[in-house]
Amino acid sequence: MKQKLIILTGILALYSFNTAKKTTAQQKTEVTTSKTFPNQEINKIQILNLGTFHMGETNDAHKTEFDENDKKNQNAVKKIAEKLALFKPTVILVETPPSFDQKLQAEYNEYLNNPKMIFKNPSEIELLAYEVGRISGTKKIFGIDHKMEYNFGIGSEIKNTIDSYWLTEFYKNPFKYYPEINVDQDKLNLLDKLKLTNSNTYLNFLIEANAEMLSHAGTENGFEGADEATKYYQRNIRMYSNLNRLQLTEKDRVFILLGASHTAYFRDFISRSPKYKMVNTFDYLK
Repeated sequence: MKQKLIILTGILALYSFNTAKKTTAQQKTEVTTSKTFPNQEINKIQILNLGTFHMGETNDAHKTEFDENDKKNQNAVKKIAEKLALFKPTVILVETPPSFDQKLQAEYNEYLNNPKMIFKNPSEIELLAYEVGRISGTKKIFGIDHKMEYNFGIGSEIKNTIDSYWLTEFYKNPFKYYPEINVDQDKLNLLDKLKLTNSNTYLNFLIEANAEMLSHAGTENGFEGADEATKYYQRNIRMYSNLNRLQLTEKDRVFILLGASHTAYFRDFISRSPKYKMVNTFDYLK
């Protein structure tokens, strides 16, 4: 017994010695690493990420009433553009496919030369993005959209055995579950409408209503709703990938104008990015 105790004590002493050596070695490594790789602030590309309703013709299921040809509305958009132009973007990104870039840039250049040019059915791109660029002197504009179809109404097309009651109840009045944004938007002026649209509560609501609520739809052994929601996520992450294809530098300041449900996803993507820094939208919407 005494012999076993002596052996055990020796083992513990050896373990302690090795641990001490390891700790000392780790400390030396940390010191060396700290000297070799000092903590430096990374200069990130600044992004103003603005969400809007579609101001012109749109295929969206829920269209906001807005007469894009009304002079009063156009003047209201110009006032918003003046506020956003204070960001001084060097690049503007909009919701058109990259394949349209050459035509988009040409049309934008024409607008810069003739701000009074007439658009038959102007969207938020012609009304807002072009004007922000004109005021701030932005030269470059790109599209980052990626079209993908997904079946928003899948819940009504299958025998939903997951939770058809909750799915139906939610879509009867989705704003009921978000009292902070449950307001009559038709009574808001354009600035207040954009403030509401870009609030975190509203952006979260858009992700829930457009995608995640579909996870309540599915057959007994299927995930039909969840699979459709995944397609919408896929579309947005591909749009984000289109942003990453652009040759940007830390000196660039990027203004992104998208439909607000896309803005909601971009908010999440950018907030975690080591490359980008999202500025506070409300520093300019005031």
